[in-house]
Amino acid sequence: MPHHLLSVCLACLLGAAASPALAAGTGYVFVSSEKDNVVTVLDGTNYTLTKNIETGERPRDMKLSADGARLFVIVSDDGRVDVIDVATLEVVDEIEIGEDPEMFDVSPDGKRMYVSMEEDASVLVFDLEAREPVMEIEVGEEPEGIKLSADGATLYATSEVANMVHVIDTVSGEIRANLVVGNRPRRFAVTPDGSEVWVTNELGGSVTLIDAGRNEISGRIDFQPKGFRKEDVTPVGITMTSDGKTAFVTLGRANHVAVVDVAARKIEDYILVGRRAWGAALNRDESLLFVTNGLSDDLSIVDVADRRVVKSVPVGRVPHSVVIDD
Repeated sequence: MPHHLLSVCLACLLGAAASPALAAGTGYVFVSSEKDNVVTVLDGTNYTLTKNIETGERPRDMKLSADGARLFVIVSDDGRVDVIDVATLEVVDEIEIGEDPEMFDVSPDGKRMYVSMEEDASVLVFDLEAREPVMEIEVGEEPEGIKLSADGATLYATSEVANMVHVIDTVSGEIRANLVVGNRPRRFAVTPDGSEVWVTNELGGSVTLIDAGRNEISGRIDFQPKGFRKEDVTPVGITMTSDGKTAFVTLGRANHVAVVDVAARKIEDYILVGRRAWGAALNRDESLLFVTNGLSDDLSIVDVADRRVVKSVPVGRVPHSVVIDD
């Protein structure tokens, strides 16, 4: 892509305040496919295929820009972030990041991107306006999960090898705390009031709860759906309702989603989905839960009230993340 076109695209990306989002609320469901190198776009009304958008190699984590006009997609094997225009469903920009980026979050003002860099054992802080890194924070080996607090002042990062969560000051880049959690921590959810951080432990079969005010471990929830060996219960994805009452945790090779009462710390139910349940996202009214299944290559759509799958939709090979534009 020519340099002048990249500059124009980046100006569009950062100019959300100057122009309204033309494509916000399209209803599209976006699913990244690690093996097919595409983002599959589904119609949000009948879940038929709208388009497969070709990306770089191994697309993984995704997030919409604040105005909903752009979709950021990590493409790990090409060391960059692809930027998709939601209106045209085309890749309009490529942001070079470095070797093997995995997960990311974007600051509330949309100016900085925080990226876990697995090979470098670091978190890269990338200035989207200047188009360059501004800080690199050393963490434990194989960082993955990345989550900013609502005010953007605190960053949480997992280290899969060290079995730690690193609590980082985003202004100074200093690590405030290193918390030992379960075996192979992966991803985060934060309660709406910001008081607790939940992290999934893939090889620990659990979720660790962190008191965000004290930066201390405050509890643990273990999962054991019937009929599965303990080693097959591998929690990865997690999402929480906007009222903070219910958490949904994907259990990987156990092929279920756990429904958890957040206040009581109790498992209410297990919902059978596809094979190797991985990513999870709720739609805006939280009536539906979307789950990517990495071994059955499909998307399970769960009726939250009835707690059952109402539709399974084929997507690309090894689906990783799902984003709903509603």
